[in-house]
Amino acid sequence: MQQFPETELILNSENRVYHLNLKNEDIADDVILVGDQNRVAEISKHFDYIEFKIAHREFITHTGIYQGKRLTVLSTGIGTDNIDIVLNELDAAVNINLTKREINPVFRKLNIYRLGTSGSLQEDILVNDLVASSYGLGLDGLLNFYEGTKSINENNISNAFIVHSKWLNNLAYPYCISASDKLLEKFKTFAHVGITATAPGFYGPQGREIRLRAAMPDTNNLLTTFNHHGLRIINFEMETSALYGLCKLLNHNCLTVCVIIANRITKQFTKDYKKSEELLIESCLNKIVN
Repeated sequence: MQQFPETELILNSENRVYHLNLKNEDIADDVILVGDQNRVAEISKHFDYIEFKIAHREFITHTGIYQGKRLTVLSTGIGTDNIDIVLNELDAAVNINLTKREINPVFRKLNIYRLGTSGSLQEDILVNDLVASSYGLGLDGLLNFYEGTKSINENNISNAFIVHSKWLNNLAYPYCISASDKLLEKFKTFAHVGITATAPGFYGPQGREIRLRAAMPDTNNLLTTFNHHGLRIINFEMETSALYGLCKLLNHNCLTVCVIIANRITKQFTKDYKKSEELLIESCLNKIVN
């Protein structure tokens, strides 16, 4: 049986995965990912009780019970590069015997929900609305480093976007990955559903200009006007495409649900960030456990 060398599967002195500082028993089957470290406690305060807490760098984990169901909440930090760490190490913690460095004989499948904040790219999707991502459109390039990406890419959508946007050849090649139908079904009547665009940065990659000019200054308009057989790009953030791609390659279920804190078309921004965040948490927790 394949054994993973120390340089590939990196463990700490307590035999836990290196960055997340976790092992199998610390992790529930249902995992909530959040970008903001402070949001972990904002979610776990709703738990009936917390059974486990740990923190390493930006990765904070609370596992506990909510309405009789065991949940894990984990902060990822910002961006697809951090999602790369989190997904690979979560999967390693639950599907590899960390002592023997061998794959476990029985596969453990996780349900992974990302609860985040995001900017709307459609005028009719308002601040404080909830959006569920049926697809993640990756403008970040991360998944192109993994074998098997071509087999899970929604080529009809990504190719249509490349043509529509006149995508620059020197930028990362876009890819598009679908959400888990099982998890999306819970949120279909509860949130706006559509494509989420994932950028590799907050400023230039999302068309923002302060002192530096963007290479594609019309980015937002190109995203907003894209329509593929009724499918629209509804929001912009920095994690979903990598999450969907890695989950699909690793055979886990995943879904992103975001609360809109800014509308990039109307230029409106939430007046109360904490209220928007609490709306997201309270609305989604009950959907996750039921």
